[in-house]
Amino acid sequence: MADSPFPRSTRSGLLRTTLNSSMAPQNLSHSLLILEQSNAEQEDRSLMENTGDDLDRGQSRMDVLYPQFYDVLQTQGAGQEAFEVIQALTHVCRGVMEQLELDIDHGMGGEQGTRQRESLLTWLRQEINTWRLLHALFYDRILLQTDRPADDEMQDGPTLGGSEKEVIQQLYALNATLREYQLVVDWLEACYDRGEQQNPLHAHDRMMAWENTLFQLENLQGAAFGKGHEIVTRLDPDAPVREKRPLHALDEEDNLRLSRAIFELIRSGRVDDGLKLCKHFGQTWRAAILEGWRLHEDPNFEQNVSGLHEKLPIEGNPRRDIWKRCAWMLADSKNYDEYSRATAGVFSGHLGSLKTLLHSNWHDLLWAHLKVQIDIRVESEIRGCCLKNYQPMPDDYWNGRMTMEQIFDELNVAKDASVRDYAQGQQGIIQRHLILDTCGELIQHMVRWVEKDTAQQSPHQLRFMAHIVLFLRQIGRVEQERQAEKIVAAYVEALIARGEPQLIAYYTASLSNPLQVKLYSRFLEQVEQKRPRELAVDAALQAGLDVEQITRVTVENIRLAHQSLGEFGEPKSGEISAIDQRKISALEWLTYLPEQRGELLWQANAMIRTYLASNKVECMRQTFRMVPADIVQQLVSLYGSVDNIPPREECCLKEYLCYKVYLSGVDSFIEWNRLQQNKPKKPLASHAASSQDNFTERMASERKEQAHRSEVVRWEHKLKEQAKQTIETLYNVLMFPDKGWLVDPFIPKLPENAVQLNWDHRLLQMEKLRSICIPEIALLLNEVMFKSGDFAGCVRLADEISSENRQLYKVYTKHKLAELLAKIADASLELLNSKLDPWGYPITT
Repeated sequence: MADSPFPRSTRSGLLRTTLNSSMAPQNLSHSLLILEQSNAEQEDRSLMENTGDDLDRGQSRMDVLYPQFYDVLQTQGAGQEAFEVIQALTHVCRGVMEQLELDIDHGMGGEQGTRQRESLLTWLRQEINTWRLLHALFYDRILLQTDRPADDEMQDGPTLGGSEKEVIQQLYALNATLREYQLVVDWLEACYDRGEQQNPLHAHDRMMAWENTLFQLENLQGAAFGKGHEIVTRLDPDAPVREKRPLHALDEEDNLRLSRAIFELIRSGRVDDGLKLCKHFGQTWRAAILEGWRLHEDPNFEQNVSGLHEKLPIEGNPRRDIWKRCAWMLADSKNYDEYSRATAGVFSGHLGSLKTLLHSNWHDLLWAHLKVQIDIRVESEIRGCCLKNYQPMPDDYWNGRMTMEQIFDELNVAKDASVRDYAQGQQGIIQRHLILDTCGELIQHMVRWVEKDTAQQSPHQLRFMAHIVLFLRQIGRVEQERQAEKIVAAYVEALIARGEPQLIAYYTASLSNPLQVKLYSRFLEQVEQKRPRELAVDAALQAGLDVEQITRVTVENIRLAHQSLGEFGEPKSGEISAIDQRKISALEWLTYLPEQRGELLWQANAMIRTYLASNKVECMRQTFRMVPADIVQQLVSLYGSVDNIPPREECCLKEYLCYKVYLSGVDSFIEWNRLQQNKPKKPLASHAASSQDNFTERMASERKEQAHRSEVVRWEHKLKEQAKQTIETLYNVLMFPDKGWLVDPFIPKLPENAVQLNWDHRLLQMEKLRSICIPEIALLLNEVMFKSGDFAGCVRLADEISSENRQLYKVYTKHKLAELLAKIADASLELLNSKLDPWGYPITT
């Protein structure tokens, strides 16, 4: 069997055998063994990593918890495996803690580095303690209490008769609340840390008890120490109280140290070690006193199954009631030191003696209260079920009953500020609600911390709270899912700042779909490079996220974001600003899944509409390049045939082809304009011929003129061909088939999500672009034809604009139409000057 989250074998609980056998956790999964091996390898490599870790003063040691927690959760399952996960999380935290302790021992980072690491260690210890508490309590609540009836009122205990031990065994088996009290006590004892206190017996070795007093009594005339002081005249254990005289000063000091050491062992649950310590230092009577609390059982009254008539040893103290009454009186007396009183108070249920000593620590006070409550409940059960007359306990003993809620209320208003601070701090609140099993209130507290003090919450605090919520959700203890999601979402945001896609995707997948889309798209907006983008998409697919919706929202968020241009303002003509480059690059998110080709077209077209309206032609070209050249074939392949393409994709495809034709026409015009403005220059004329000019110079000049004429001929031919091509490409815009340029084809009905797509706004944008671009294209076309001498073509352009077939004239304003007609009139005038009619036909008489 695997070890429990905390050792139990030598604790001060009233019963151990039954508890250990009933509450031992199951074997850990194979992942825990792998984690142990990885931690061992980390220890071997720690000296090689010291340089990097020294720079952040141990933070990199802590940060390995993010991927390690993720690795642990990969192996989780339902039911019992959830508790194996808790133990594995505790294990990885302990491995990091050991690394930090090793760094401190090596003195890494100097004093400041040591302080930082000690602060991290303090947090880790608290986290480990909380994980152990979580495991112990919910293992009992989920796996052990399911087969037993609930007994929150601590009633319906064992039947009458039986020994004290049998009665309490049945009580622990039946009473879940008492068992939880004992579990919390075991946890508090396992977590006990003396802190910086020195071992009270560090300078002592085995010796006879009170040897200095004995020496002084035997040598009254030659005592080296204590001469002239009244001391006891007898050496029995009761002599100091009976005679009201002290021991020798050195023995008094030793006695106090031993009392303190014994109590600290009892506080840590090591009662048997306390007994050994008493015997080791010669105070066997003190060891005998510490045995008096044990429950009595005489196995000789039971039937001897083996048939052997031999007397078995009696267990426990048959006069436990008398011993307990005396222990109460000792704890209540002022004649003993505070450690001896507290030791007696632990076993007699005397809260006052414990609070006097343990007033400055939240865990110590909780331990004291619970020890007293368990003692009262056990004593009440024994006296109610065992057929025996017991010595009565004082009324103050029975008046000490408190509920767990009352205990925590008292801790919240404790006199000591450190107790109040811990009770009202995060760890105290978390541990309190775990013990009270008020998970709903715990989650509400966590939500308030996240919402009000998000900046003050460290990523590791968010990691800790998020995994508590995930565990509570898995065991069905989360009542308000939306509240729980806020905590996990806060942790995801902390992971986004770290930029680890696998972790972000995994924890995002535990949220509802709207939050998944919101958070993971926020992460994708920060990823700029191609390879990290691929990794982010792969991680999302592995985690089962809705990649299509996430990438769509990512592109829309980037596309619609309004950002300032910065100190440099608008870039030069023909250049792309960093903001526009980021928007265009975002389209890459839609290229990874073939199913998103339609969405890619939709988003690319939306960008192109904006850039076209802003006259950012270079941005249009860059956006156009993000769409695969074979997009038409891919869409047909995706939907099986052209007829099966959905309405949105069909409209997007035509719009995309419209922009393709437009860019082709604009690029062709730019090339024609370049050629037209770069006519070969005529070579410089030579000086007047003189008698000295020789034949060679005249021949060179003639060759230059001949070469220039040939170059002009080639230029004219090339310009003519380019003009022809430009006219054709520009006409393709005006004569675009299927209802015209930037007009949607006929579709039976609008897409189902037309409102979400803002379809009407898209149509309005396209109509506006038609009114801007078609007149401009017509002017460019007129310019090419006019400068190419095709004046009749300019006149025919008027026929195309006025044609009722396409009704291009409707996109014109009066001003733009007047501008076009004026240029066409110029072409008609040129025709008239050429002895032709205004339409370009020969004049017939």
